[in-house]
Amino acid sequence: MVQAFEKVYDSHWYIMGKELKSFEEEYANFNEVAYAIGVSNGLDALFLSLKALGIGKGDEVIVPSNTFIASLLAVSSVGATPVLVEPDAFSYNLSPKNINERISKNTKAIMPVHLYGQACEMDEIKQIADSNKLFIVEDNAQAHGATFKGKMTGSWGDLNATSFYPGKNLGAIGDGGAVTTNKLELAEEIRMLRNYGSKIKYNNEVRGHNMRLDELQAALLSVKLGHLSNWTYERNIIAKLYGEMLKDVAEITLPFVHTDATHSYHLYVIRTKKRDELKNMLYQMGIETLIHYPIPPHMQKAYAYLGHKSGDFPLAEKLSKTSLSLPIWPGMSPSQVEFISHQIKSFFKRN
Repeated sequence: MVQAFEKVYDSHWYIMGKELKSFEEEYANFNEVAYAIGVSNGLDALFLSLKALGIGKGDEVIVPSNTFIASLLAVSSVGATPVLVEPDAFSYNLSPKNINERISKNTKAIMPVHLYGQACEMDEIKQIADSNKLFIVEDNAQAHGATFKGKMTGSWGDLNATSFYPGKNLGAIGDGGAVTTNKLELAEEIRMLRNYGSKIKYNNEVRGHNMRLDELQAALLSVKLGHLSNWTYERNIIAKLYGEMLKDVAEITLPFVHTDATHSYHLYVIRTKKRDELKNMLYQMGIETLIHYPIPPHMQKAYAYLGHKSGDFPLAEKLSKTSLSLPIWPGMSPSQVEFISHQIKSFFKRN
């Protein structure tokens, strides 16, 4: 990592150089797509994808009701309307069976979010999109390297967005993101939109943006990318150990993995009715946990204009009140997993 930093620093070339080009090629190869375009962050990757597809005012985009707010922000940022769909009760991902009833004459795209690191049921989602002539824009921010039926997340859609936020499985030292695609015309459009609407310097073809991944982040990500498969393997080993340690605790629901999906375990999320009490106890024992996510998008003040109320998306609301993300990271020791699991089991024995 230090060598990568020094190489960029000494090159005196910090934007749109060979480090970015190299990383884009490496990430496209990793993600099994023809093109990857480095951009400023995951939200911008989603925004640019929707904009490149011509989605805007008067259009609708189907988004899961259980997701991080960025999925909706990208839709509203291009002037379109997010249309929420309840997730699957087991995987917590966008449920194919709930999509059709939300499609209207204004629907232009479906945005599957591979939540927590598990791939959505992309074959059915793609079938629905194709039969209704809709675009697919995958939100692949949490699932680097995950697959559905052997095909990588981030390779199913017309355009697909990912994030390299520092906490992601493939994280930069700062913000970063990328758009992946197999379509040359769309890749060129994204490249132009991220760079002031310009292919040639000072020649601006469209009203673009400054949303580029810089050389330093690209160089650091290239180093980390070489370790990502091993890190994902480690995360799966840790998740398996959690499962073995906690399988007999009746009061919690462990993560479910679809038989055709793989999971990159960006997050290890359990569910319990005593979530808040458990979280507080673990904190007192020096164990940090997080809630993903405490307020569903339809209950956020920013989206009050959609007119939703409490009870409109009961499963998303239930998940927001019962989900708890336990610590998981590459290098986490079995003894740490055992200690956390022991504290959880002891809590429920006492309660």
